[in-house]
Amino acid sequence: MKIVVADDMPAPALAPLAARGWDVVVTAGSPRDALVEALASADALLVRSATRVTADLLAAAPRLRVVGRAGTGVDTIDVPAATARGVLVVNAPGANSVSVAELTLALMLSLARHTAAADRAMKDGRWEKKAFAGFELRGKTLGLVGFGRIGQEVAHRARAFGMRIVAHDPFLSREVADEAQVELKSLDELCAEADWISLHVPASPATRHLFDRDRLAACRKGVRIVNTARGELVDSAALADAIESGHVAGAGLDVFETEPPVDLRLQQLPQVVALPHLGASTREGQHAAATETVAAVEAFLAHGDVRNAVNLTSPAGPAAARLQPYIALAARLGRLAGSLAPGPIESIGVRTYGEIADAPHPLIATSAVSGLLSVILSGGVSPVNARDLAAARRIEIAETTSSRPRRFAAVVSVQVHATDARGVRTTRWVEGTVAHGSDARLVLVDGIELDAPLAGTMLVVTNDDRPGVVGAVGTALGDFGVNIASLSLGRMDGRAIAAAALDTPDGAALDWEPLEERLRRHPAVTDAWLASVDG
Repeated sequence: MKIVVADDMPAPALAPLAARGWDVVVTAGSPRDALVEALASADALLVRSATRVTADLLAAAPRLRVVGRAGTGVDTIDVPAATARGVLVVNAPGANSVSVAELTLALMLSLARHTAAADRAMKDGRWEKKAFAGFELRGKTLGLVGFGRIGQEVAHRARAFGMRIVAHDPFLSREVADEAQVELKSLDELCAEADWISLHVPASPATRHLFDRDRLAACRKGVRIVNTARGELVDSAALADAIESGHVAGAGLDVFETEPPVDLRLQQLPQVVALPHLGASTREGQHAAATETVAAVEAFLAHGDVRNAVNLTSPAGPAAARLQPYIALAARLGRLAGSLAPGPIESIGVRTYGEIADAPHPLIATSAVSGLLSVILSGGVSPVNARDLAAARRIEIAETTSSRPRRFAAVVSVQVHATDARGVRTTRWVEGTVAHGSDARLVLVDGIELDAPLAGTMLVVTNDDRPGVVGAVGTALGDFGVNIASLSLGRMDGRAIAAAALDTPDGAALDWEPLEERLRRHPAVTDAWLASVDG
């Protein structure tokens, strides 16, 4: 694996990648040409906010599988272009939360007690005690626009100052609000009631200039605005006008529409405390963001685990650890089913049973579709773009769950419907489970139960249940110089199945097609397939 690090990151955070023996190439501080050259053979790209990951940059990285942003925002990454390429984008959404929350309170305290202006006066040799009389935060109402990780951290700290907390977040449930001891409000209600308004929402077309001239005018007179999120949320000219008119008493700003700002009017107002985007700039926050992002990239490259994905819905919290082995299992089942399909695929059905059906996640089916398509397409397939690629090929996806008891605690079932060369519609049906926490097992093929390891190169043979078939399979493999690592058998109603895990031969890659054809010529064999299920 080759990982390119385009921006400065702490060496200890990168150490796990080097410990795996992966090639870690640091281009931070180098010209962009050096970055483009390094990306030509890169599997992953790690950035902060300095490097802009454009569509052109992505096009220069044909092998790229994942981009990791060591921070919360991804506005410097062309996420749609990455998604179209099947490149996963991950970030560190919670790593900087405390750092940004603490800075939010610092800005509030600075505005309330005039610390920045008083310090400036002291440095100029002026003792102006009466001019800088302030006020307490206690008893004031703080309105939080956005109540994600950072908003919740701000609320926790503001409550210690005796503030009343109200919040606006259209995605926040009443239960979460009650647990956090905040009052849910509409944005209009919040603006009318709050003495302080702190912004904690992402930048998007819907939130651009969320606080424009009309919104600021609707705010309570004397309100103070704090923005440590994104500069685009506030109309800078409108805010400057509102402060100069006295309707808005002041602002604490860590972010600006253009960084660094070109128009200095707003930041030079005496009622404004302005900082150069320091929200995440703590040693602890920087290290945590880099460490969390590297861990997400490592998990994806090493195991296919998806964490903190921006362009792919992924499980979070305790569910993530429980579901990840089944997500990996689904990908292997998809590859096996795709290899068994006799022709053009019309649809794929993914059903979950048991404990994973109680809390289903769409990434299980997405992973199965990605595995299936990786068999029939030449490249560029990942869970990120698998559904779009399936839709483009008119492959229908059906996702279901079942409470029907099975012989295992949890099962993933994949059915693929295809049409063979004679125009006959055929269904291939495979099922698997996870043993011992991470051991993927194949437990059913076309309705016949068995128990086989689902890994590496596999041979699957279906046949009439009569003597001599297993011996013929072993002889054929021996003649081709292929050793059987394990062999699992199943039988039902006169039909039988064999699933063999194979040791791939040393040296040049084996041409498997003659082996498949020889096995199919056996009078008792109905079909034979070879599949690589690891991806």
